[in-house]
Amino acid sequence: MTEIPPKKSISKVGTLEDALSYIHDRCTFMFGGFGGVGNPPTIINGMLEKGVKELTLIGNDAGFPTIGIGKLVSQGRAKKLIVSHIGSNPVAGQLMMEGKLEVEFSPQGTLVERIRAGGVGLGGVLTDIGIDSMVEEGKQRVIVHGEEYLLETALTADIAIVYAKTADTFGNLVYETSARNTNPLVAMAGKFTIAEVEEIVEIGELNPEMIVTPGVFVDLVIQSKGVDWKWAWE
Repeated sequence: MTEIPPKKSISKVGTLEDALSYIHDRCTFMFGGFGGVGNPPTIINGMLEKGVKELTLIGNDAGFPTIGIGKLVSQGRAKKLIVSHIGSNPVAGQLMMEGKLEVEFSPQGTLVERIRAGGVGLGGVLTDIGIDSMVEEGKQRVIVHGEEYLLETALTADIAIVYAKTADTFGNLVYETSARNTNPLVAMAGKFTIAEVEEIVEIGELNPEMIVTPGVFVDLVIQSKGVDWKWAWE
């Protein structure tokens, strides 16, 4: 009887250099996290060293000037932000006022739903948030059952970067506490998703009940060099 060799598992584990090879000037770039916490620090620092610029950045906020995604914003690497607020990063506000940075504001819940919609293949979502306000500018009104809504288009990105506690070699992800914030939705909305993780284990070592992001959404996994962000308001 012919012995059938075991199937080789597909490993998505790579290096920071591999990750940076996919990130170029003028790309649309989505990031997970909140206030810098949960932003992937190794990838962001690598982008700074590579010198990528003219980025469109999509995420919850602009971080802080020296924390998380705020490092890229503060060094003028972004041409546009799509965020819920920039108040934690005064440099972003200054660049916006000087006309050096375009900022598209989206209410936080709406922004998250737009990212989720992009991740599951929807064209957009309907919401009554922002009707008759500056939020409505340039958006289509839709009437459903006699009620008016704004059509908020879905958001996707060329590259999505997320931070997780643990990944297996197929890219299944487990998050830890508040660092999970927006990362699972961002992971779904990138054409190419890179996960930076604290620990990498073999397939089968993760408790299936703990997996939040299935590996099917993740294209590359890299080992983190360590967290350099902190909750700045502590």
